[in-house]
Amino acid sequence: MVGSRKTITVTQIGSPIGRRKDQRQTLIGLGLNKMNRTRTLEDTPSVRGMINKVHHLVRLEDNA
Repeated sequence: MVGSRKTITVTQIGSPIGRRKDQRQTLIGLGLNKMNRTRTLEDTPSVRGMINKVHHLVRLEDNA
């Protein structure tokens, strides 16, 4: 099933101001750099790890 990759939608809900630099860089790596910005990403272990690192700054929605 090549065309049926699972995706997740991530929305930035917290500001990186006053946070560690690596958390800011993780948000940028996810494509998030402004409040309320949303990205749809492939659900891979590396993306899940990045989300876990900044879980307090993002909202996660699972897509089918």
